Amino acid sequence: MKSAFLLRAKKAITFFLLMQFTFFLASAQVSYFAKDDLNLLVSGTSTLHDWDLKAAKGDCKATFNFDKDGQLTSISELSLVTPAEALKSGHSGMDKNAYKSLKTDKHKNITFVFSSGKVNADGTINCIGKLTIAGVTHDAELLANYKMNPDKSISINGNKKINMLYYNMEPSTFMGGMFKVGDEVNLKFDLTLHK
Repeated sequence: MKSAFLLRAKKAITFFLLMQFTFFLASAQVSYFAKDDLNLLVSGTSTLHDWDLKAAKGDCKATFNFDKDGQLTSISELSLVTPAEALKSGHSGMDKNAYKSLKTDKHKNITFVFSSGKVNADGTINCIGKLTIAGVTHDAELLANYKMNPDKSISINGNKKINMLYYNMEPSTFMGGMFKVGDEVNLKFDLTLHK
């Protein structure tokens, strides 16, 4: 009786381990990263002219899941950190005003930390996460396009409209308040992640 029970237990454990091994072979988690190889563009308007801030510095880390055929199926984690003062317009006066709005004296980084998401068959990714700007954090949804490259790197690009007031940022004014920056900006991102 006891040996029959032990035999059934061994078979159950063997079956469980076999299923775990099969699952491991059928899917794999792979870590990717990008360092100072980002293209971030913040675009906005003012009562004088449109403007852009660009940055290439930052760190992005992600863990992607692939099926047995090497197809991207899901994301386990993703984080992006870029120094706020890496954003440059090419005009020091405008940069100074932007950094004042971003409160870079106290809040050095702009960050996005993944909470959940879905990889779609049409080459897009829906990401929900915590976006922190000027020390204020809100849930944000990003829709991005992705492409698997021949060298197994992954290119991701997309954009997100942001209202500065939502992040307690005061839009810049200049020339004694005669000109004012618009409340809404567009954040465009383009990066390539490598294993």
